[in-house]
Amino acid sequence: MTDKLIGKVAVITGGTSGIGLASVKLFVAEGAKVVVGDISDDLGAALEAEYNGEVKFVHADVTSESDIEGLVTAAVETYGKLDVFYNNAAAPGDTSLMIDMTAAGFDRTLALIARSVLLGHKYAAKQFQKQGTGGAIVTTASAASLQAGWSAGGYTIAKHAVVGIIRESVIELSALGIRSNAIAPGLIMTPAMASAFGIPQEQSPEFLKVLAKHLDVTQPIGRVGQPEDIAEAAVFLASDSSSFITGVVLPVDGGATAVTQSPFGPAGAQAVAAFAAGER
Repeated sequence: MTDKLIGKVAVITGGTSGIGLASVKLFVAEGAKVVVGDISDDLGAALEAEYNGEVKFVHADVTSESDIEGLVTAAVETYGKLDVFYNNAAAPGDTSLMIDMTAAGFDRTLALIARSVLLGHKYAAKQFQKQGTGGAIVTTASAASLQAGWSAGGYTIAKHAVVGIIRESVIELSALGIRSNAIAPGLIMTPAMASAFGIPQEQSPEFLKVLAKHLDVTQPIGRVGQPEDIAEAAVFLASDSSSFITGVVLPVDGGATAVTQSPFGPAGAQAVAAFAAGER
């Protein structure tokens, strides 16, 4: 480890599994004290016990404004300050097609994916301003915040809204010494990915190994991502190494969003073969 976060205090939402858990572990390894906000109490308690004194678990539902505010309060009361707020918690939300989406379903999706990020910015920025220290806000966006077709419509729309929050933060928060950046993961092998395929949690690790073998060849870089890939990016954006970076949505996707990946690829290859065989 390089002690990139030595002396820093961070809040990480959704920190008991997947990208969040990998980030908690790496933040601690890099020297940070971490307040983990999540709704999985048993996993949170185990994490706090494993990292005694370095991790504080707080039950937090990010659709609740008071819970988000409470995470900042817990960081200050437990560790004396706040340096980093990492908006990571999310879920698919309403997966209905747009033509079937209800107002209530869309509102729930926005509250979970986008409003939570806005409120994370709000309460982190208030604390940074109170301290007079500035700070870093990191957010897990998605490849679905850059392109359609990666997930359900509601999720895609909400993740696009997250990008708007990051960019508006440059206008409103930069003068306070507050940086805000996001990470746009591509195909990352997490328990949530297994759940999306209907795989029971206890079978998730083995399934993800099989899934990765099948998906590796579809990625420009030749492999799918792991939670640790996103955690590394989060550490960089949380650290002073990125002190001149703000308003960025960083794809961590093995190059997937840099190229067009659509059904015409295989069809084009078939056309070449047919032409070579004499078709006119």
